[in-house]
Amino acid sequence: MASSQVETVSTNADKAKLGLAVVLVLASLVSFYLLAKQGQAAQWGALIVGLAAAVVVFMSSELGRQFLAFGRDSWREVKKVVWPARKEAMQMTAYVFGFVVVMALFLWFTDKTLEWVFYDLILGWKR
Repeated sequence: MASSQVETVSTNADKAKLGLAVVLVLASLVSFYLLAKQGQAAQWGALIVGLAAAVVVFMSSELGRQFLAFGRDSWREVKKVVWPARKEAMQMTAYVFGFVVVMALFLWFTDKTLEWVFYDLILGWKR
């Protein structure tokens, strides 16, 4: 397996873009509440436009490009997964439920046995 080194260089321009994206998110939230008297259309319009602008600015930064690359790589990996057939999934689900029932009965039996040993035999408390 080849080791890959990833070097991240954070420039002042990238820091400014990230800062601007945060400011745009905050401004869109503030404008949503300040435009309450203008009606819901103005509120939601300002919120959506502000958030969309923040996403565009974020995606233009190096961190945004890395995020997009991560998303693409993740989607590629999801496509490689061999999903089980319906019958196999149902069988595995039944096995899990069966195991849970058996474990619950085992824990209940262990609890009641310890309760009987400690309270009835050792301490002599009768309920």
